[in-house]
Amino acid sequence: MTTTTTTGSATPEPHPIHAFNQGVIDEFRANQGKVGGPFEGGRLLLITTTGARSGRPHTSPVSYLPDGDRVLIIASAGGSPHHPAWYHNLVAHPVLTVEDGTFTYEARAEILTGEERDHLYARAAEADPGWTAYQRKTTRTIPVVALTRIDAGPPADGVPAAVLLAVHDAFRRELGIVRREFAASGPTLAAQLKVNCLTACDGLHFHHTMEDRGLFPAMAQQHPDLAPALDRLHEEHETIAALLTALRATLDRTDATPADLLPDVDRLIGELEDHLTYEEETLIPLLRATA
Repeated sequence: MTTTTTTGSATPEPHPIHAFNQGVIDEFRANQGKVGGPFEGGRLLLITTTGARSGRPHTSPVSYLPDGDRVLIIASAGGSPHHPAWYHNLVAHPVLTVEDGTFTYEARAEILTGEERDHLYARAAEADPGWTAYQRKTTRTIPVVALTRIDAGPPADGVPAAVLLAVHDAFRRELGIVRREFAASGPTLAAQLKVNCLTACDGLHFHHTMEDRGLFPAMAQQHPDLAPALDRLHEEHETIAALLTALRATLDRTDATPADLLPDVDRLIGELEDHLTYEEETLIPLLRATA
């Protein structure tokens, strides 16, 4: 390792990989999960694990795949002969902290094995041949790890206006990724791409349901003059719900192709973007004033 000398003492230079990861971590935290470089436009998490030997916390940026109520991370290490350190940490200490750019939460890691591991790795590789290339580069079986959230809900000290904006931006980002995946796909609809789309749809439906049951009634009680705007927002939720139903119906077709789905995705994104903009213009100033 090269060193630099200052005031008579030798100080090791940062390891290039560690320095790169720290740069990604800092950018992620400063920009609500958005980063440039090789991770730009992709799905990224920060995971903080407990060192298997040291017991100290270690934070690592990792790519992930949606999988319904959980997310999958793959310990590829670029196809290197050794598992990444975070994997060994999770084997020893399966509870970790996850940052997704919007929320920070505790999760439990499950190392998948056997048929389930093989199925999910093959599903990932069908959508992105890079996973096949990584496995070919190494003799180890690359692990697949499922992360399941332990706690639920936004942070207790979250500022409502900031939380709402962050959630909206997360939906914009994820649907943008899904659209790019459809546009870049071949003639066959990959199973992982279908899961990505369904997970986003389910998350959007849940968010709108919570707004209809919680946020909107609370705002109506505090601001009776908002009734027309809240009625419009609720009607837009119903319009988006109908688009989600149509998209799911297309996804369920055995002959569906990415090209078949693109018009539905584009309609959903267009309606959603207009809805989110109007909701933010209407509610954010009042949420900020209340806070």
